[in-house]
Amino acid sequence: MDDHGLTQTEFAARVGLDAPKLSKSLSGTRRFSVVDLANIAEEFDVSLDWLHTGQESELVLAARRTAGAPAGEAVAVARDLAIQRADLASLGIAQDWRPLAMELPVGGRLVDQGARLAAAALARFDEEGLDPTAADLAGAIETAFGADVVVAEAGDGIDGLAVSNPDAKIILVAPGAVPARQRFTLAHELCHLLFSDDQGVHLDEDIYAKASKTGDSEMRANAFAASFLMPAAILEERVEQGFDETAFCRLAADLRVSPSALAYRLQNLGLIDGMTCSTWGKISNKKAAETVGEGSAYALSVSAALAPRLPQRLVADAYRAYERGLTTLRPYANLVGQDVHELRRSLEASEETGE
Repeated sequence: MDDHGLTQTEFAARVGLDAPKLSKSLSGTRRFSVVDLANIAEEFDVSLDWLHTGQESELVLAARRTAGAPAGEAVAVARDLAIQRADLASLGIAQDWRPLAMELPVGGRLVDQGARLAAAALARFDEEGLDPTAADLAGAIETAFGADVVVAEAGDGIDGLAVSNPDAKIILVAPGAVPARQRFTLAHELCHLLFSDDQGVHLDEDIYAKASKTGDSEMRANAFAASFLMPAAILEERVEQGFDETAFCRLAADLRVSPSALAYRLQNLGLIDGMTCSTWGKISNKKAAETVGEGSAYALSVSAALAPRLPQRLVADAYRAYERGLTTLRPYANLVGQDVHELRRSLEASEETGE
């Protein structure tokens, strides 16, 4: 109230609270209800966590530090999603994050740590009846692990980021015209979450950076992504069936990976030599798809990779909070990018007509 120069009456009107009730709450004779706090948080663009503690989260501070920087856009989006997750958790709707039930691999080579974690992640996919080669890898990751996955503008040079804190596990990837790179980024960021590489925000500017330029967590995440998207058993089986350039392009299309990443993976496994790796690795994604008659399908995948994507579980949970009367419609409306008044009218009209 002081920051906005409001009287108690004016403040009460802004948040839809009866003035005498506000007075009692401020004097300590009445508790603020969950809905009261939600209304205050929404109206004045603060989090429920801040209302409870008076402190900003690490992610909020990170968003402020990176404002105007290339990473600022990505961190700001992640900050807003993480705040919504924290607010929902305070209302009793926690994120259904399901990490792997295993001790995280330690010791030995980083690439081996990534490969062991990828094997466990693939086992989880198999248990859930999910396919890592599915077109909607983001949705499959949400189903298998409960993470929130969003595709949103991230700023120049930013491939993606992962957010990990007690209330939120979030993967953000940038839209782009190279579907294989986006999928590799998804898998890369999933490793950061599963390995708890950072508490807060982990930003990746170039997931394909050379190993000498990356830290331990980046090398492990790249190894995880390669093993997760291109399992050794599948590659070995295909090579045994007879392998030429056309078969190589067929495999790249089936796994939805780039020829360069596939060639490098095959060489690391000792399935092709260095000269073949150099030759096949220069094939473009478009050329590989066209070679096996998948040109139209590739064009559709490019279109999908360029499109924004909302975190589906977070959207569902935000609406559930509204349905239960724990909060207003505004958080859900903000999340789906709709005017709250128009959205309310649409929902009420649907209920009346049964449509």
